[in-house]
Amino acid sequence: MKGKFDTFMQKEIYEQPESVVNTMRGRVNFDDNRITLGGLRATCPLCAAAGVWCSSLVELATIQIPVSVELTSDFLDRKTPIFRDDVVVFLSQSGETVDTILALRYCLEHGALSVGVVNTLLIIAGLHALPGQIKKVLELDASLQQLAATVSENKSLLLMGRGYQYATCLEGALKIKEISYMHSEGILAGEFKHGPLALVDENIPVIITMTQDSLYPKVQSAFAQITARKAQPIVICNEGDEGIPAGVKTVDCLQGLLNIIPLQILSYHLAVKNGCDVDFPRNLAKSVTVE
Repeated sequence: MKGKFDTFMQKEIYEQPESVVNTMRGRVNFDDNRITLGGLRATCPLCAAAGVWCSSLVELATIQIPVSVELTSDFLDRKTPIFRDDVVVFLSQSGETVDTILALRYCLEHGALSVGVVNTLLIIAGLHALPGQIKKVLELDASLQQLAATVSENKSLLLMGRGYQYATCLEGALKIKEISYMHSEGILAGEFKHGPLALVDENIPVIITMTQDSLYPKVQSAFAQITARKAQPIVICNEGDEGIPAGVKTVDCLQGLLNIIPLQILSYHLAVKNGCDVDFPRNLAKSVTVE
């Protein structure tokens, strides 16, 4: 049932705060800052399982670079050979597990490149604030509807981001082309000068995600390149950036969950403006069953 909404897509966009709460219910304990997935409670099995998943991903993504998953206690007992050209990734829920810390020191002593992945309190705090922040972003609906009326006059739309926000731009571009049938392209800001810059002039809208994460200074460079070409960038940013429309800030790795929402709303209003059926896009099926 669509209830008070005009379409199922609009309903799903506005249900996101509740959906986030339901997703975290029973999995995130904000009282003791713990996350439990799939009934797993022991730290080592959880990290080991994550390691197995990551190993398959890395081997596939890096053209069959071999990956070995180790339990840190056994890793130390065997004095596993480590070399200077090895990369070792440490997974720890707390970041304080003794075996993991000792294994890290062992690898550093042998000259390996060591990377740590931990479940930080900032991320959990960010998850706690996320539903309320989504509601705040949804308040931009009217402004985005006005923006859609302007952007709809164009034939193409570029979306640019870096780091976590590159994925945001890819998803936003896909959503726009799926339901509004407007050509849109997600661009990695670091590659902007290697081709996409040639597309930019005063006649093409460019959406750039400039939320204040660790790569913010580098995205500023791309922003300067856009304005130098007389283009008028559409900026997704945080509150406090002078001269740039306001947005909501969270932990770097969660920022994309907020940044995608304006793009969802924009795609919706573009589609409605163009007379498209947002719930049943043409030529698309829910599942693809043939190659």
